[in-house]
Parts: sequence; structure tokens; C-alpha cells
Amino acid sequence: MRIQLQFLIILACLWAGNVHAQTYSLLIKGGHVIDPKNGINGVMDVAINADTIAKVAKSIPEKQARQIVQAKGMYVTPGLIDIHTHNFFGTEKGRYLSNSFDALPPDGFTFRVGVTTIVDAGCAGWKTFPTFKDQTIDHSQTRVLALLNIVGEGMRGGAYEQNTQDMDAKMTASVARQYRQYVVGVKVAHYIGAEWTPVDRAVEAGKIANIPVMVDFGSSTPPLPIEELFMKHLRPGDIFTHCFARLGSREPIVDLTTNQVKPFVWEAQKKGIIFDVGYGGISFSYAQSIPALKSGFFPNTISTDIHTASMNHSMKDMLNVMSKFLNMGMDLPSVIKASTWASAQAIKREELGHLSQGAVADVAVFSMREGDFGFFDYTGYKINGKYKMECELTVRAGKVVYDLNGIAVQAESGSGQSTTKH
Repeated sequence: MRIQLQFLIILACLWAGNVHAQTYSLLIKGGHVIDPKNGINGVMDVAINADTIAKVAKSIPEKQARQIVQAKGMYVTPGLIDIHTHNFFGTEKGRYLSNSFDALPPDGFTFRVGVTTIVDAGCAGWKTFPTFKDQTIDHSQTRVLALLNIVGEGMRGGAYEQNTQDMDAKMTASVARQYRQYVVGVKVAHYIGAEWTPVDRAVEAGKIANIPVMVDFGSSTPPLPIEELFMKHLRPGDIFTHCFARLGSREPIVDLTTNQVKPFVWEAQKKGIIFDVGYGGISFSYAQSIPALKSGFFPNTISTDIHTASMNHSMKDMLNVMSKFLNMGMDLPSVIKASTWASAQAIKREELGHLSQGAVADVAVFSMREGDFGFFDYTGYKINGKYKMECELTVRAGKVVYDLNGIAVQAESGSGQSTTKH
């Protein structure tokens, strides 16, 4: 009996020592880490403890972690941040993107492409935001932030979005302050007219609440001059989305005659205007993006403008958009930065978008497929590309929330079976 007791004590000590040695809950081993904020671009290990990044370094011992992800040959990045999405999903008819069928419940369309944070771009206004929070934000594993529409009713479509009487700067700012944990900006969208009222009221709200404004410039005939928008109405840090759109009702940033980026556009970017992709259904054209990138004009941030129409057309998802820019000549670290750290900076949430020690453990792991891939825009123009990004694994707040090929599932030795250790 005494021998058995001593044996049990020894086993208990060994077990306790092993547990003590396992200082990390998850270790991502051997991946090529790209973390633009911290200037990391090389093979490293990423250690996570609970919901926090614990360490990024070379050759962290596997025995220090309870769960290992082997990421050799893959890319490891901060979780992607999509700053232009539409997620006020609901069942109301005739509401376009506000509490409607055309918006998307987040979790089914984020983790599978490495996105851990989204910013709903104006689906809700100050009148409807509490419903959006209750229906979407409070029920999502994805971190859901929001740009508050300057229109109180949000994106109900039609006459609702043309009603300048419902564009209340003070109420918008008040609700933004009340929900400052979630509201990161103000949105202007879909206004048809030659007045600057929507933009100016949104900027007024932004000033009061100390948050940026995102402008979807709507339409007018003739188009309102974007030079005036950039230089007289917007502030440094405000966001011009759909920057590569080519529509008759909007002035493009690339001159259609010379095929060159207009001089004042360069000046606007130097001033601090943020140029966001906001791909959408018809708001991205290779006729604008290819000459812009060839001249060295890159978007500050990459985003999707995802909704039921855009995701089933040429846009598809965040990784498809990122892959397009990679194949147009933007290098991978720049693509990652425009989808992580630069996006976090744009919405003034600099605690996100990086893998610093102590940061929330939002991580994406990608493989880079090589082959002959086709990428087209809404006009039908197609480019062929050699590279296509594919999400292997997504970690949200330290938990594996998506695993394409079971790289976080460890097989039991000799059993022929596997067990998940999520």
C-alpha cells in the first residue's frame, strides 16, 4: 500500500510539473508571420495564453503548450479587419440593408476567410442602432463594430436615404457616444443630389463624437467634384470608400483620358484622406485599380462591402479581394497591412490588427495556392493570376473558430482516430 501511495505521489508531481511547464494554451509553430505593426516578416512561432498573445519568437518549445498548430509553409497574420460590411440581418421586407434579407449574419461569412473584426457600414442610424446591437452585435462571435448612418433610419433605401430632415448630426453623435464601445465612425451613403448636406452633417457628427466619417459618394448629374470633397469637406482621417469605382454618376480618381491618377488625389492621400476599396457589387473596376497601382497609388485599406449580391458576384469575400490586389502587383506585406493594422488605425482601434504581446489573440493562418486563377470585375473584365489566398485556420480571442483541414486537431498515436482539443 505504501509503495502504491508513493507511486501515486510521484505521478501527481510529474503531472503537476508538466502542467506548470505548459505555459501556453495554443502554439502556432513554424509559420511565416507577417505583422506589419511590429515589422515582423519571417518564420516565427506565435504563443497564445487564454485570449491573449503571449509571445512571438523563433523556436518556442512545443512542450510549453497544451495545443500545437503546425503552420510550416503557411502565413500567420493578425485576424483580418473588414471595415466595410453590411450585417444588419433581419426579416423586414423592403428595407434594403437595414434589418433586411440582403444583409448577412456575421459568423457564417467571417471566420472562414480569416476575418475576426467587421465594421458594419451604415446599415443602422441613430434610431435603429439599438435593434442592430440586440439582433447582431450581441449574438456574434465575430467582433462587430459599426459606422452609424447619418440618416436616422439607416439604409432603408429609397426616399428614406434622401431625407435630409432625418440627417441629425447631434443625435448621431449622441448615440455614437452612448455606444462608443461599438460605434467607430459615421457613414454617408446613397444620397442622390448636388447638395453637400449629408457630408457636412456627417462631418459635424464626427467632430462632436471625435470619430471618422466614411463617404460612399452617392450620385449626381453632373457628378459632384471629389477634389472639393477631399479638400473642403473631409478631414484627415476621414475615409473615401469605393475608391476604384467607375460609374457615370461619380467622378473617378483615375482620369479617363490620360489614365493617370489625378494630381489632387495624391495630395488628398498625403493630407490624410483614407482611400478604402469597399469593393461591393459595382463599386470596383480594373479600369481604375490597374492604372492606379501601376503608378504606385495603393489603397490605404482593403474591404469588401459584402452583402448577398456582392458576395455572389465578382467580389466573393475578403480573401478574393486581397488576392486580386496581390495579383495586380501589391506585395503581400502591404496587402496584409491594408487588411489589418491600417484598418485598425483607420477606425481608431489600435488595440487591434497586430500580434503584440498582450494583444487580443485574433489570428489568421493562410495557405498560398499557386496555379492559374481568374479574377473578374463587375464589367466582365478578367485578369489571370498565379496566387490565391486560402484560410486554413482562424483564432478569435484565443479560440479556434475555423479549421479548414484539421491542423488544430491532433491525432491520437496508434488509435487511427483523432480528438479535437479546442
